[in-house]
Amino acid sequence: MPDTTAVVTATRQFAGFAADLDYQALPVTVKEHLTMFMLDYLRVASLGQRMPWSAWATNLARELGGQGHSTVLFSTDRTDPERATFVNATYSGSIDADDVHVGSMLHPGCIVISAALAIGEARHLRGDRILAAIAAGYENMIRIGLSIQPSHFRRGFQSTATCGGFGAATAAASLLFTGKDRTTRIAETIGLVASFSGGLTQFYHSGSTVKRIHAAHAAGEGVHAALLAEAGFSGPADILEGRDGFARAYADGHDFEKGLAGIGSHWRLLETAIKPHAISARVLSAVEASGELCREHQLDAGDIKAIRVGIPKIIQGRLTVAEPRDVQAGQMSLPYCMAMVIKQGKKVPPGFTINIDDFEGALADPSVMAISKSIDCALDPDAERVSTEQSVGAKVTFTLQSGKTVEKFIEAPKGSASRPFTLDDHIARFTAEMLKRFTPAQVDGLLDEVRNFAQAPNPDRLMHLLAAKK
Repeated sequence: MPDTTAVVTATRQFAGFAADLDYQALPVTVKEHLTMFMLDYLRVASLGQRMPWSAWATNLARELGGQGHSTVLFSTDRTDPERATFVNATYSGSIDADDVHVGSMLHPGCIVISAALAIGEARHLRGDRILAAIAAGYENMIRIGLSIQPSHFRRGFQSTATCGGFGAATAAASLLFTGKDRTTRIAETIGLVASFSGGLTQFYHSGSTVKRIHAAHAAGEGVHAALLAEAGFSGPADILEGRDGFARAYADGHDFEKGLAGIGSHWRLLETAIKPHAISARVLSAVEASGELCREHQLDAGDIKAIRVGIPKIIQGRLTVAEPRDVQAGQMSLPYCMAMVIKQGKKVPPGFTINIDDFEGALADPSVMAISKSIDCALDPDAERVSTEQSVGAKVTFTLQSGKTVEKFIEAPKGSASRPFTLDDHIARFTAEMLKRFTPAQVDGLLDEVRNFAQAPNPDRLMHLLAAKK
């Protein structure tokens, strides 16, 4: 007989939380964050849709020819929910500009929102139900990730890919299933998607474009699992803690008591950070500090004799490679991202943004690589002290040619939970990106639809507005 004792404390508790969640009962702050997450999701998807790998995903979906009522963002293309989720999560999750939960080391929005919108549109479901499913998906995905980190990452897994399916499966199953067996059906969907889980981090060492679709694959498989469950299939309802389950296969240790602590009352999704740049979340503080030092002291690269960045231990290694081999590696390199800012020097404006396109030019400029190689990344007790599951700090010190030293310590970067973007910030960022696609009147209509999505009878109008031409 299978060991089902863990079901009560893990898989079924996550499933039961999702089954019982009602949008109207959500705290105001959670509702506000869901609106901001949606604005940021669409902003990043618009940026990502222009990338070459997004065209690959779109063309493949068209070639495979899935039939259905789920829309591919910024188009009139409709396909089945799984393929729509995959393509939309490629747009929104492939450029490392999407939202992130630092402690669980994953990106929830691109996965969970893509899945919920695809199922919600296919089944003509209300906006408030879709938003509740998104909240459940964020919470479960983050909390399961927290339960197995950091050993999961140390073993070579990328948790957006491995745990992302749990977020998508939670959101999709909570929309598909109703009735008294809802908890069981969601648990069985989680059990299914665990068998499809995968995502290795060899790309850190060898390059490739596979990370561009890690989130998309997880999101699509989460929707696939929910549809399989609806068709009659099931997965083990003790998959997370079971004797041969997910945690024991994918981590050297796990703590589901930590993952479940306060579920339904303490909202982990509020810890999600919104990125100002298309780079790793753990290097944001160092980039911000570098820009502020250059601007405040009117420095150019030639004015600086030596550069030191104090970091916590968690950054050391994969994120401190000074000579990245491609764009993806550059986005993950703390010294290289710093070097891109320092190369701009005093011209760096307040509120600047490093976009993915900027890396192409930087990689063609040998002076940026030279700056990156000169940066000393050293463990720092202050950076260690302030780094948490929500954000990572950094202390940047420039020694100038004159012998003077200037220093900036950023405890948490802009966009993190302790220094969040406001709703007005999100509206401004969303508007700036959408004006590249739409007229001001069309952007205003989109803003109204997102802000009032809880009252929408279904996602049809939102998708219609996103497909419009300028």
